[in-house]
Amino acid sequence: MVTGELKSQVDKIWETFWTGGISNPLTVIEQFTFLLFLRRLDENQLLAEKKANLLGTPLKSPLYTPAQARFRWHSFVDKDPETMFELFTKPQKDCGDLTVFEHMKQLGSEAGQAAGIFAQYMKGATFMIPTPKLLDQVVQMIAKIQMDDRDTKGDLYEYLLSIIATAGTNGQFRTPRHIIKMMVEMMQPTQDDTIADPACGTAGFLVAAGEYVHEHHPDWFHDAAFTAHYNQDMFTGVEFDATMLRIAAMNLQLHGIEHPQLIGRDALSEANADSREQFSLILANPPFKGSLDYDGVEQSLLTTVKTKKTELLFLGLILRMLKVGGRCAVIVPDGVLFGSSNAHVQIRQTLIAGHKLEAVISMPSGVFKPYAGVSTAVLVFTKTNHGGTDNVWFYDMQADGYSLDDKRSPIKNNDIADIIARYQTRQNEQARSRTEQSFLVPLAEIEQNNWDLSINRYKQVVYEQVQHDSPAEIIAEIERLDAERAQALAVLKGLLL
Repeated sequence: MVTGELKSQVDKIWETFWTGGISNPLTVIEQFTFLLFLRRLDENQLLAEKKANLLGTPLKSPLYTPAQARFRWHSFVDKDPETMFELFTKPQKDCGDLTVFEHMKQLGSEAGQAAGIFAQYMKGATFMIPTPKLLDQVVQMIAKIQMDDRDTKGDLYEYLLSIIATAGTNGQFRTPRHIIKMMVEMMQPTQDDTIADPACGTAGFLVAAGEYVHEHHPDWFHDAAFTAHYNQDMFTGVEFDATMLRIAAMNLQLHGIEHPQLIGRDALSEANADSREQFSLILANPPFKGSLDYDGVEQSLLTTVKTKKTELLFLGLILRMLKVGGRCAVIVPDGVLFGSSNAHVQIRQTLIAGHKLEAVISMPSGVFKPYAGVSTAVLVFTKTNHGGTDNVWFYDMQADGYSLDDKRSPIKNNDIADIIARYQTRQNEQARSRTEQSFLVPLAEIEQNNWDLSINRYKQVVYEQVQHDSPAEIIAEIERLDAERAQALAVLKGLLL
C-alpha cells in the first residue's frame, strides 16, 4: 500500500500532468511508465557491468554504448531540467542522431532479454511530456522509489493505475482489484498452472495470480524450475491495444514477472486461431459492449456459438484456449445468464451440459461504478468436453466493501470473505435453503428452465406477513382521534374568548 509522502508526490505529478494539458489518464501512466523503464534499463546494465568486472569478462550485449552514456538514468537524473529535456527532445549527433526516448524505442529489436518484455512493445510510442519542469518533477519522484523492493514498486504502479477514472473504448474498463483478488483466491493457482487472460488490459488478473503465489507459496521459489516457469511460461496475456500492452508489460515486470508471454492482437480474430488447449487456468473480464462482423471472427468460435456479441464469443474462445481439466473464472454481464436468443441459450447449454459449471456469483450493479452501472456475475467452470455438472452453486453478493454509488466509499458490509469460504466448502451447501444467500441448484432444474442461470429464477424470497387492523377498528380509532381534536379545539376557543 502506497501511503504518505510517496502517495502525495504521485498525486502532485497527476495534477501537474493535467494542468499541463495532458488529461488522458492512460497517456499520463504511459509517459510515467517510459521513465520507469529508463531507470530499469540503466540499473540492469549497472548490474551486468558489476558482474562482468567481477568475472573479468567483457560486457555482453550492452544496452548503452560508451558514447550513449548521457542517455543513462544515473547520468541525466541530476542534470538541470533544460539540459535533461533537450536529451529527450533534441537528436544528439554523436549518438547516431538519437534522443534518450528514440534510443529506448530501438531496444525492442536489439536488446533481447536484457531489456525485458516491455521493450518489445515500444513501436508507436510517443514522448509527450511537454515541459522541462514536468519532466524533472517526474524523474525526481521516480528516483526516490525503492526499485529493489518488489512490493513498493508494484504497489506504486497499482496506485497509478487506480487513478484511472474513465472507461476505455470497446467496453474496456478497469476491474476492481478486490474483485480480481476474490476470483484468484477462489481459483487457488497451483505450481504447475499456465494462466491466461484473453483480454488482459493492464494485466490485473495476471499480477494478482502472481501475488497469490508470493503470498501463499513463497517456498515454491526455492525450486529453480518453478522460478523459471513463473518468469517465462506461467502467465500469458492477449491485448490488441498497444498502449495497454505496454502498461501490462511494465505492471508485470514491476511485480517481479520478468518475461511473461504477451500477445499483441485481437483475441477473437483469425490471427489468434492457434491458441488451442494451452492453458490450465483462465481469469478474465472480457469486453462486453459491442459486436463484431462474422468475417472478423475466427471461424471455429462461430461453431461453438454463432453470434456477433463479444461477451458470448469470449466464452467460446475461453473454452477453446483451456486444456481439458482447465478451470476458468470470468466476469460476464447479467444478460449472458438469462438471454433468450439462440446464441445465449447455446453457450449456457454448452457450459452446463458439455462441461462442468461450478458456480455463479451474482454481483450488484454498483461494483463497476463509476465506469459502468451494468449488473454482472462471475462464472466458474471446468472444461471437461463430456459434461459433469451435477449442481451449480449460486451466491447472491449484496456488498463488496464499498458503497454502490459513484463515490464507491469504503463500508463495513462485505460478502467477499464469505464467498471465498463457502465456495471452497461447496460440499457443505446442500442443506442451505433457497432463501439463503447461497445455495445449490441441480442440473435437471436448470435444464427445465431453458438453461437459465439468473439467480432470481431460483432464489426464494420470504415475505413477512403483516397484520392489519379490521375496518371497524380503524374507524373507531379515527372517531377517537376526532373526539380528541374537537375537545382540544373547544379548550383553545375558551382560552381566546
